[in-house]
Amino acid sequence: MTRSKTGDDSFDRKFSVHGQAPLADEQLRDRLAHRQGDGVITIWSGSAARYHLLLPSSDAEAPAIFAGTVEGNAPVDSIVELLDLVRGLDRRIGVDPRAIRHGEGRRRFRETLRELRRADYDAVIDLQGLLKSAMLARSVRGRTTIGFPRRHLREPFARLFYTVAPDPGDATHVIYKNLALLVPLKVEDRRVRFPLEIPRSSTVLQVADRFQPDGYVLINPGAAWPNKQWPPERFGEVASAIARDFGCRSLVLWGPGEQEIAHRVVAASGGAAESSPPTTITDIVGVARGARLMISGDTGPLHIAAAVGTPIVALYGPTYPERNGPWGLNDIAISRVQQCACVHERKCRKTERCIDDIDVAEVMSAVHRRMGACG
Repeated sequence: MTRSKTGDDSFDRKFSVHGQAPLADEQLRDRLAHRQGDGVITIWSGSAARYHLLLPSSDAEAPAIFAGTVEGNAPVDSIVELLDLVRGLDRRIGVDPRAIRHGEGRRRFRETLRELRRADYDAVIDLQGLLKSAMLARSVRGRTTIGFPRRHLREPFARLFYTVAPDPGDATHVIYKNLALLVPLKVEDRRVRFPLEIPRSSTVLQVADRFQPDGYVLINPGAAWPNKQWPPERFGEVASAIARDFGCRSLVLWGPGEQEIAHRVVAASGGAAESSPPTTITDIVGVARGARLMISGDTGPLHIAAAVGTPIVALYGPTYPERNGPWGLNDIAISRVQQCACVHERKCRKTERCIDDIDVAEVMSAVHRRMGACG
């Protein structure tokens, strides 16, 4: 790769980062970016990484390439739509891996791979740690391929494809683990920032106007895994208690296949909640940013709200909030993972799910503490 000198030790550098799998490739300028549902955390981690990658210490211009792969329930187009909100974005390419097996999808993927190779990256970073993501990262043929050491990998054989594997040490949260992969690039700053543009779509404006002047609490009752879903009727009871204690109503988010869940929340709220209009992933960013509080299980909208600084009360059953929960100093995660017999399993093997052990009184206690911390 050609490096154009601009000062003493400064030069143009290019980086590629790989995360989950559909593939969403983004070219970012001046630093670096990265995950809706299983997708979102990695996007946010990469966004923070992008922000930190090259803090300007001279007049050097340092373009960066971000090539992320995102696996989850969100379509590839919605992930690309979300990445359009990252400040500094120059370009992104969305590839659905389900279409790679044959025909036009395979041809487009091969073109994308050739394009990535032509970029001649200095470094390619695999944030996901799967065998397929590691193979993809190495196939880009960057000068250095960075990933996690074996003990931090979901699939240990992925280590074979990395040339450098910095140890994240005792970092627990996935964001800080991912930021640790920037150490070989001499990035020491681990502060988490999310350089996002907050959209002002017609839906966002409609919601803001609808709930003036008292504002709204955002409730997200759905989740991809059934055992991550707290009972809708309890969410409705919480909405009713919030209206009584704080004088504001609740807006209930819903995604594909979740409208009936939202209706159940509204029905149980006694008029204290209403269903949201249909939302895009970027609408959720703006609606979450305008909320006084977000109450949700472990799913994409929760992580979006955390990224834009919305106060959070999170409900965790079969997953660890220490690993991928809200990271705000005053945010609260109510967890039952320690008593869960089905950790990281999509369906509970028991008659009574661990998340059902969380009652309305416990959630309302957390709501009062979190709202109180807002001042």
